[in-house]
Amino acid sequence: MSIFDALVQGVIQGLTEFLPVSSSGHLSLWQHFSGESGEAAGIYSILLHLGTLLAVFIAFRKEIAAMCRELCGMCKEIFSGHIDKTCALPARRRIFLLIISLLPLCGFYFLTDFYTALAADSDIVAEGICFLLTAVLLIVSSRCVKAGGRTAENMTWKDAFAMGVMQGIAPLPGLSRSGSTISVGLIMGVEREEAVAFSFIMGIPAVLGANLLELPRVISGTVEINPAAAAAGMTAALFVGLAAIKTVKILVKNDRFTYFAWYLIAVGLAAVGIGIYEHLTGTAVRF
Repeated sequence: MSIFDALVQGVIQGLTEFLPVSSSGHLSLWQHFSGESGEAAGIYSILLHLGTLLAVFIAFRKEIAAMCRELCGMCKEIFSGHIDKTCALPARRRIFLLIISLLPLCGFYFLTDFYTALAADSDIVAEGICFLLTAVLLIVSSRCVKAGGRTAENMTWKDAFAMGVMQGIAPLPGLSRSGSTISVGLIMGVEREEAVAFSFIMGIPAVLGANLLELPRVISGTVEINPAAAAAGMTAALFVGLAAIKTVKILVKNDRFTYFAWYLIAVGLAAVGIGIYEHLTGTAVRF
């Protein structure tokens, strides 16, 4: 992969990872139409997530720092034998809710190869269908938002678990992780800003886990990676991702997520149509 291609994919990753339009789906479409699909493309997609992961750390550094401090305090209480069971600080509740949200990933781990194969194949019909499913979630969630939603202080384990299940399904190419998890949070009754913050924070362990799983293949050299191209793509994903996070915060606060639903419907229908055409004619569409 050239540095230019990596930069383009980094921009796509940075924009679409946080905007509710599916980074995996858009990267899959780009790789399909540019003829760069395959195992190496899948590895690049995972590496680009590291750039957007760093963007999450920067954008939510205050919340993450508070959780780290609280975690240290909890460890101190455990070792001292004096656990404060009455403590209900938002940071402590977020830690417990984060653990609950990650439990469903244990089951979805066994679908990793399925997700990877689906993203790396030469068929884009599945991507199109998942784009349409994301659009449906965005539309439904916009009609379920109520004033006075639950915040970090009173968000329940059911809210966290439901968002965690959605995160486990989200690796399907075309199903937006941010869009689907935030939408499920809103449907469950979580307050807008909290749904955004919790969605992005709970994505940190998932992305780290995915990269750790792929690290042996990168180190072993079974898949050739251009270090300069990977670095360029990750840098682009970082800076574009920071801008995208700010945009999402504004859009969610002002209930503008449905704008993306219509975009996803158009992209989804186009992907399904082109995919069916390729199946019928046996001719791959390239640009």
